[in-house]
Amino acid sequence: MDHNLETYATTRIGSRYFLWGERTYIMGILNVTPDSFSGDGVYLDTETALDQAKKMIAEGADIIDIGGESTRPGAPGITVEEELARVIPVIQRLSSEIDLPISIDTYKFEVAEAAVKAGAAMINDVWGLKRDPRLAALAASSNVPIILTSSQRDEPAVDIISAVIADLRRAIEVALASGVAPGKIIVDPGFGFGKTVAQNLALLRRLDELKVLGKPLLLGTSRKSTIGKVLGDVEPKERLFGTVATTAIGIMNGADIIRVHDVKENAQTAKMTDAVARGFHV
Repeated sequence: MDHNLETYATTRIGSRYFLWGERTYIMGILNVTPDSFSGDGVYLDTETALDQAKKMIAEGADIIDIGGESTRPGAPGITVEEELARVIPVIQRLSSEIDLPISIDTYKFEVAEAAVKAGAAMINDVWGLKRDPRLAALAASSNVPIILTSSQRDEPAVDIISAVIADLRRAIEVALASGVAPGKIIVDPGFGFGKTVAQNLALLRRLDELKVLGKPLLLGTSRKSTIGKVLGDVEPKERLFGTVATTAIGIMNGADIIRVHDVKENAQTAKMTDAVARGFHV
């Protein structure tokens, strides 16, 4: 199954070049929150955060995604000041000690702006420019890629595939109109964001239909509640095998980046799946 598209051959993120279609890239999740749904947050502890990032790099991560506000359903919002206090010291420390690109997981302009100044090389907006479209102008002026996610939390969908495609098309148009280069846009269908279990499973099964957008696809299923429900209401830390199954299916259906908590296991899964889907390389 060849998922190479000439429209997005290469994207530079930080000092690294991502050659889409050659292999699947791994984004390691680094939560600097006290209330991460999966219990893996490293709240206000830059030393622990650095150790965790180095561990993920050793296990095969290609990008470190730092988030200071939980995006789980029902999580309380936090102020810009609190989010800055959580993420900026970690980004400053990591950017000075690791050479992997750092992504900032935020939908707040002020946080993203400070994060890019502190060393973040990509913006990951879980609201797909719905909450603050200024993020697109920031990505353009800073010359960093932006990840646009489709969330249905404000507007539940009936036909999930067409809704996600339409939503991502809207976000892409906003980004392009703000000056973001076409090759610096990555899309995320938003697994778990305002979607039912059936819709999440359909999204994974039909992920290749999103290739019509002509952008690299990021998939974030790691430890999410759909996996827990399918497996019989198991806790987040018991969802590893379910997660790696979604990783393999996602890659076979066109995912270019996998966003995960458990880097080692998913990196191995990606490598094996890539050998089948993209061709084996020693």
